[in-house]
Amino acid sequence: MANKQVWTATGRRKRSIAQIRMVGGTGKITVNGQDVNDYMPYATLVKDLKQPLTVTDNENRFDIEVTVRGGGFSGQTGAIRLGIARALMEFDSNTDPSSETSYRHILKVNGFITRDPRVKERKKYGLKKARRAPQFSKR
Repeated sequence: MANKQVWTATGRRKRSIAQIRMVGGTGKITVNGQDVNDYMPYATLVKDLKQPLTVTDNENRFDIEVTVRGGGFSGQTGAIRLGIARALMEFDSNTDPSSETSYRHILKVNGFITRDPRVKERKKYGLKKARRAPQFSKR
């Protein structure tokens, strides 16, 4: 049995962590053992996580297995998208990153390499939420 080359990456967004395993194939994406269209409740989320593949013209070139945990569907989608972008950069690591045809350049121009640092702020004591104070009553 021939060894297939595997590219792996990790993506994070909010409280979600996605582990990506990418191999050559036909474009099938599996999330936690299910087809991506069955796992994600909205087609816009599926379209969003496939954007790095669409931009680099690799929609039908790789089979992707994803293990994702934590957060909600939106955070998981962002984590998967970042993981796919990182795996594509690992696949294209032999190309000069400064050339305009490198995956790194294409993904960077479209904003898929940057990790979104926004996370929920912790609740503070004496407040109802992170910054929301109890209603003030004069009398």
